[in-house]
Amino acid sequence: MKIVIFAGGIGSRLWPLSRENSPKQFDRIFNGQSTIQLAISRVAPVFGYENIFIQTVAEYKKILKKQIPKIPNNNIIIEPSRRNLAPAVCYALTKLKAKGHKGALAILWADHLMDRVDEFITALQLSKKLIQKDPNRFIFLAERPRFANNNLGWIKVGEKSGKIENIDYYKFSGWKYRPEPVECDHMYRSGSYFWNPGYFITSIDFLIKQYRKLAPKIYNNIKEGNYNECEPIHFDSAIIEKMDLSQAAVLKTNMGWSDPGTLYALKEALEESREDNVIRGTAVVLNTSDSLIYNLEKKKLIAVIGLRGMVVVNTPDAMVVAHKDEVVNITNLVKKMKEEGLNKYL
Repeated sequence: MKIVIFAGGIGSRLWPLSRENSPKQFDRIFNGQSTIQLAISRVAPVFGYENIFIQTVAEYKKILKKQIPKIPNNNIIIEPSRRNLAPAVCYALTKLKAKGHKGALAILWADHLMDRVDEFITALQLSKKLIQKDPNRFIFLAERPRFANNNLGWIKVGEKSGKIENIDYYKFSGWKYRPEPVECDHMYRSGSYFWNPGYFITSIDFLIKQYRKLAPKIYNNIKEGNYNECEPIHFDSAIIEKMDLSQAAVLKTNMGWSDPGTLYALKEALEESREDNVIRGTAVVLNTSDSLIYNLEKKKLIAVIGLRGMVVVNTPDAMVVAHKDEVVNITNLVKKMKEEGLNKYL
């Protein structure tokens, strides 16, 4: 099985920790390791570096090679530009196809965390076998939810569809992206909805067929070398929302997965319980709960009083203070900074 890990994003939702010249997937903020290093360490011992491909943009190739020196040069795929995930995935497919690769393919992301790697590897291996039995489908991994997180996508799991090595797999009944809090709580309590990590396994030829059928303009632009002409659209919108649901199955997982994609999600990934404060760097807190205090300045003290559900992140040149319900708007804040000519802080 070939594995493609996407590592070209800027990570603007994690500003100011993540910057254009130092995006989140390369920041060594998890016990001295970056999330791309952790992602590779999970799959390389089982599948081998020769079967792992990393897709990124040209400006990140140097730091990628520095952090992952064992990845073969030919296994680094450089996107011509950032055009969102639908063109990016299609571009990877054409590169793999041109190299003569075929068979099972796993699409993974470089910026996630995981507590139970063995569960993840088992799910990948079972998915590979399901694709070998029937290559004309998608296998989605659905993570057992730990709480009603309305900052994530959710997969609706249908009835049992079959077994693979005594493990049940299920029908794919759709998904919901970032539901409203009340709806999210209902989904969580229903037991039918699972977190969507965005991991899926399919076959190279089947996914190419889906692009030719559902997103022909993207496919044709890439085949003709016109990558920059591709519509910058998300993979879910271009393919998943239009696909035949009967051509997909779901494996339930309990990997201890988390996506530190926003500052509060970073807090959730590092916390032991919801009311905990997560403190990094020099800081003192009083009468404060459920907050992230992240200080990257060694000579500065951050002191907070009376905070509930807040995020305070201090770097040498920028600070952000936000309520946990507002951190999803940091991308809008970044856009506003660009409009006001504050690019040096990005």
